[in-house]
Amino acid sequence: MSENLYLNPSLPVEKRVEDLLKRMTLKEKIAQLCSIPASVLFEGGHFSIEKARSILVNGIGQITRLAGDHRLRLKPREVAEAANVIQRFLLEETRLHIPAIIHEECLSGFMAWGATTFPQAIGLASTWNPDLVEKVASTIRRQMRAVGAHQGLAPVLDVARDPRWGRVEETYGEEPYLIASMGVSYVRGLQGDEWRSRILATPKHFAAHGFPEGGRNCAPVHIGVRELREVFLLPFEAAVREAGALSIMSAYHDIDGVPCTASKTLLTDILRGEWGFQGIVVSDYGAIHMLHSFHMIASNLREAAVKALEAGVDIELPAAQCYWEPLLEALKNGVISETVVDRAVSRVLRVKFLLGLFENPYVDVEEASRVFDTIQDRGLTLQAARESIVLLKNDGVLPLSRTVDALAVIGPNAAEARNLLGDYSYTAHLSLEKPAVEIVSILEGIKAKVSPETKVYYAQGCGVSDYLKDGFKEALDIAGKSNVIIAVMGERSGLSKFDVSGEGRDRDDTGLPGVQEELLEALCGLGKPVVLVLVNGRPLALSRIVEKCAAVIEAWLPGEEGGNAVADVLFGDYNPSGRLPVTFPRSSGQIPVYSAMKPSSIRNYVFTEVKPLFPFGHGLSYTEFEYSLLNISPERVEPDGEVSVSCTVKNVGGLKGDEVVQVYVRDEYASVARPVRELKGFKKISLEPGEERRITFIISTDQLAFYDHQMKFVVEPGFFKVMIGRSSEDIRLAGRFEVVGWREVFVSSRKLFSSVIVE
Repeated sequence: MSENLYLNPSLPVEKRVEDLLKRMTLKEKIAQLCSIPASVLFEGGHFSIEKARSILVNGIGQITRLAGDHRLRLKPREVAEAANVIQRFLLEETRLHIPAIIHEECLSGFMAWGATTFPQAIGLASTWNPDLVEKVASTIRRQMRAVGAHQGLAPVLDVARDPRWGRVEETYGEEPYLIASMGVSYVRGLQGDEWRSRILATPKHFAAHGFPEGGRNCAPVHIGVRELREVFLLPFEAAVREAGALSIMSAYHDIDGVPCTASKTLLTDILRGEWGFQGIVVSDYGAIHMLHSFHMIASNLREAAVKALEAGVDIELPAAQCYWEPLLEALKNGVISETVVDRAVSRVLRVKFLLGLFENPYVDVEEASRVFDTIQDRGLTLQAARESIVLLKNDGVLPLSRTVDALAVIGPNAAEARNLLGDYSYTAHLSLEKPAVEIVSILEGIKAKVSPETKVYYAQGCGVSDYLKDGFKEALDIAGKSNVIIAVMGERSGLSKFDVSGEGRDRDDTGLPGVQEELLEALCGLGKPVVLVLVNGRPLALSRIVEKCAAVIEAWLPGEEGGNAVADVLFGDYNPSGRLPVTFPRSSGQIPVYSAMKPSSIRNYVFTEVKPLFPFGHGLSYTEFEYSLLNISPERVEPDGEVSVSCTVKNVGGLKGDEVVQVYVRDEYASVARPVRELKGFKKISLEPGEERRITFIISTDQLAFYDHQMKFVVEPGFFKVMIGRSSEDIRLAGRFEVVGWREVFVSSRKLFSSVIVE
C-alpha cells in the first residue's frame, strides 16, 4: 500500500481517518471500539509484555482507569510510567501503531492517589459560581494530563428529583438551568482551549438517570417526551452546543421500555442529528451487557452488541464483553453491516488524531508528582468548600466566638476525615483504610480555630448507620460541660455495604440514618444551643429535629479542606454564601418535591403541608441584603425578542457578604401546563457593608419556549411573571411582561442562557 498518510500530522484529520480506516482489518477495527481494564496488562505489579502481546495484538481503543484501578493502586509517577509503557507498546509493537485513549474518573477531582479532592458535585453546585467550577475542572485537567490520561468520565448532568437515589450527591441538583450552567463550566475547564492538553469531558448519564422509579439506581424512568426534552435533556444540550463536549456516556435505565444504551432516538437522532455532536459515545460500565442480562431486550450478547452499536454507542466500557467476539460473530453472520462499524471506528480515530496522540503519546514522568495537590490546589479546594457550605438556619448563635469557654463536638462525622469525601473520590471509591490525600477533619478544623483557653471536648456518640447507643452517655456528659454543642452528623458516601450515600446506595427514608436523630434529640433536650453540621450527599428530611436546633449548616461532602472550611463558617472567618441546588423535603413521604412543580401538584397532605423544609435556592448569610428598583423592559416584547430585567441589591448589614441574585419566570397561562417557576438566570456578587450594585439580566424569548400540544417548540403569546429573590420562595421583587406574538423556535440555534450585566 502507498505511504502511511495517516501518520502525516500536516494532513487534515478527516483525510488521516480515511487513510487509516482503509488499512485496518476487521479485528483491528473492532479493537478500537473496545476498552480493557489496565490491570489485565499487569502481573506482579508490573506491565507484562507477554500479556500485552496476547491482548493488544490488534490494538485497543481505550485503557480503563490506569490511575483508578483498585487492583494496581499506583502512585502518580508510577501511573505516568505505566501510561508511557502501554503507549510505547502500541506504537512500536502493533501493526498500525495506534495509541490508546486512557480514561479515568474525575467527578470531585481526579480519582487517583494523591490528587486534589474537591467538594462533591452537589457541593460545587451549592456555590452557584460557574467560574469557580471551571477553575476546579482546569486543575483536574492539569493533574490528569500529567500522568497520561485523556478522557474524564464527568460531569454528571442528571437532573436529580428524588433524594432517595444515592447518586444525588454526584449531580448539580434539581434545576436544569443551574445544572446546565455548572455543566458548561465544568466541560470548558476540563477540555481547555488547546487540543493537545485537553481531557475529553464525558457528560453522563444520557439521559434522565436522576428520576428513577422508587429512587432506585438503574430503575425505569417515568417521564413523557415533553418533560424529557425540556428538563432532562437541557443540561446535555448545553454541554454539547455551548461547551463542545467531546464524549457522552449512555445511561443504564430505560425510558418507556427502551434502555438508553439501545436508543437511536437519544444517541443518534437527538444527540448528533439535532445538536450536531461530533464526539464519541461510550457506554456506562457494563451497560451493553445489561441489554441482555438486566433489561432482557437482547437474547444474547451478540444481539446486545448490535442494538447498542446501531443506536450509536461507539465504545464499550469498561471491558470488551459484547464488542469483541459477539460483534465479530454478528459481522460474519451478516447481522450487522461493516459500514456501521466503520462509522464508529472513524469517530474514535478522529478524536485520537485531534488529541495529537499519534505525535505526542508520552508524558514527562518527572513532572507527574509535582502537579498533584499543590499549595495552590489546596487553596482552591478550600475556596470551593467554603462557597459550597449553606447556612440553613441561624437563631443568632452563629458565628461563634473563638474564645468560648467550652465546646462539645459530637457525632459520627466530626473526627472521621474520610467521611468528608464523595463516592468517586479515590479514598471512598476504593474503600481505602487510610486516605490517599491529606484531609482535614471538622474536629481538627475547630481545634485549630479556637483560642488556646477554649476547651474542646469530643465524643463520637454513635456510628453513621448502626443502632448502638453505647456512646450516648459520653456524648451527653461532655455536652453538659460545654457552652455550645456542635453536632456533626449525616451520611457516609461510597459504594460499600458500610456506606449510605453514593452509587447503588439508595434509601427509602431520607432522615438521618441509624440512631443519629435520637442522639441529636437528646442533645437538644439539654437546653443548650445545638449547631447541627450536616455532612451528607442528599437533601435530608429533618423537619422535626431542625426546629430544636439553634443553627443548621449544610456542608455536603466538602473534600480535603472541609474541616477548615466548616470552621471558617462556624467562627465567622467566612460569611456563608452557599445556596441549595435542591429542595429539602419535610418528610420522605413528600418526595418528589422540587421548585419547578406544576400548579396542580401543590396540595397539602392530611398531616403535612406541601411547603418544603428548605426551598431550592435557600441560604442565609451573616449580613442582610435589600432588593429594590425593579425594572422590566420592554413590557411588551415580540416573540423573537429579549427582555431586560434589572434590580438594585444593597448590603444593609454590617459584614461583607456574597449574595446570589436569582431570577425566576412563570408563564401565567399556556396551551399546556407549565411549572409555577423556572430559574432563568442567577448571579453571585460580593458586597461590602453599605455597597449596592445594579444587576441586569437579559432574557431571550428563546428561554420561554416549550413543546406545545403538537410537540412544536414554540414561544406563545401571553403574560409572564418575573420573580427576583434570595431563593425560589423568598421573592423580593416581582413584575410581568407580555409576549405579543407566536413563534416556532429552532432548537439547534436557540439561546439557552440569559446574559448578566453588573454595574
